[in-house]
Amino acid sequence: MIIEDNMSDKKYKKEIAHLESINDQLQAEFNHLDKLLRQIGFDEGIATLKEAAKEMLETKELEEE
Repeated sequence: MIIEDNMSDKKYKKEIAHLESINDQLQAEFNHLDKLLRQIGFDEGIATLKEAAKEMLETKELEEE
């Protein structure tokens, strides 16, 4: 049973390390995108882009009515 527990621990630790790696990659991409958006004029980066997209969708919906 101890061997099985060790294998489970190793499996879980490997999966956690994999997920942490993916999280690090996604965070780096998010930060890079946020920086680029700020450079092109979105004052608050991704947050400002989201608001602009929402406004565009609302305008589109109003025009379609």
